[in-house]
Amino acid sequence: MNSILVIHPYKHEGLWVFDDPNVGLVQEPFVAGADTIIDRMVEDIPKAQAGVTILFSATPFPGCQHEFHWRREEYGGNWYFSPHFGIEGWLCPVLFKYFDKAPERIFAQVKPKGA
Repeated sequence: MNSILVIHPYKHEGLWVFDDPNVGLVQEPFVAGADTIIDRMVEDIPKAQAGVTILFSATPFPGCQHEFHWRREEYGGNWYFSPHFGIEGWLCPVLFKYFDKAPERIFAQVKPKGA
C-alpha cells in the first residue's frame, strides 16, 4: 500500500464527491462536516468545484498543509478534528479502503487538479 494516497474530489449536485476506480468508488460523497472542511481547504483555489487533488497520508510529508486528529468512531466511520479550522468532519467506512485502521492523524495537501 502506498504511504501517500491521492483522490480528486469535485462538486456534483452540490456535494463534494470523488471517484476511485482502484477501489470501486463512483461519486462517493463527503458528508457530516467533511464537506465543510473541503470547502475551507479549497477557498483559494480557482474553479475548485470542477476538481482538486488531495494527497493524504497517516504520516507527515513534504508539502502537507493540513493535519486532522482522530476523535471517535461513530456509525462505522470516524470523526476527525481540524485544529486549523476548528471543526470536525466524519469520514465514512470508505476510510478503510485506504487504511487498515483509522489513523490517529491524517495529513493532507490540496492543490488544483493537474498541478
